[in-house]
Amino acid sequence: MANSTTALPTAPETAATDTVVGQLRTLEQLTRTEAQIARLRLGQARTDAVRRELEQNGTNADRRAQRIERALRNLDAVPDVVTPAIGRVLALVKTTLEQMQAIDEALIGDLALEHQLLDRARYLRVLARRAGLDSVERLADDLIDAHTATVEWLTTVLAEEALGGPAALTPTRLQRLAGGVAHAVALPTRFAVEQVNRAVNTVYRTGEGAKETVEDVAETAARIGSDTREVATAGRDATLQQAERVARREGSDTVAGAVHDTRADLGTLAASELPIKHYEEMTAPNAIAAIRELTDPDHLRVMIAFEESHKNRSGVVDAAQARYAAVAKDRSDS
Repeated sequence: MANSTTALPTAPETAATDTVVGQLRTLEQLTRTEAQIARLRLGQARTDAVRRELEQNGTNADRRAQRIERALRNLDAVPDVVTPAIGRVLALVKTTLEQMQAIDEALIGDLALEHQLLDRARYLRVLARRAGLDSVERLADDLIDAHTATVEWLTTVLAEEALGGPAALTPTRLQRLAGGVAHAVALPTRFAVEQVNRAVNTVYRTGEGAKETVEDVAETAARIGSDTREVATAGRDATLQQAERVARREGSDTVAGAVHDTRADLGTLAASELPIKHYEEMTAPNAIAAIRELTDPDHLRVMIAFEESHKNRSGVVDAAQARYAAVAKDRSDS
């Protein structure tokens, strides 16, 4: 009598299934972010029909996320309880940052998210086919159909915006202001570029004597560009700080913490929020001595980001990086 045996999955099949699980996890996170963004866009709907469409988009995204979660469970993957919170945080940070962008830039960001979802769904379909996972392949087909439709819708909204509207989504007041600022700062920049071109042409016609003119105008253009970046950065930083205040006031500590971490990574915390008191008043030697007393890697990351975005003293940054490396080594050895 022949012994009956159960065939074990081969190494390539196991690797393919592991890759499927990884893609499903990423798709779940991005899909939950997509759902949150659809709901956050409700306030920008121009008509009731668009508002209903956005509500349906959010509901459909939730359903897709639930289907992805079920697919993960069917593959015996550990349930992910963190992804929903990450989706909410990513959506909040995205919409907070985009308030200092014109509406078309915000929509291009939405379109980029949908393209990523579409491309990953296509990749998932091939992976599922290779691993023989028919149910996951059907899920991927449905995801492809959904994201293709959303890409087309967003492309149309952008086209409406390009044609002068009325578009399906209206800009917020901050986005309307951002669009006006972008147009305003472009005017002197275009003037500066034109001046550089004229100066270069002068050099070509009259020789070396006009080089100084070119350098002066180019310096002015560079200064204008620098000032423009400073204005945009200041607006972003103020918006993030306000978002953190609102989140804390509403009791959303997780969201507030995520926004605070973003501000810390950007080096835009106020001096009073730093782990080293009166840091801004310190000389370089005193700053280095204080940094060498830090033992928390998060505190060190905050100080490095803050120093690089403010005084950017090379000796202080080097000392902070060295201290961070030492703390990291201690953690890995223990």
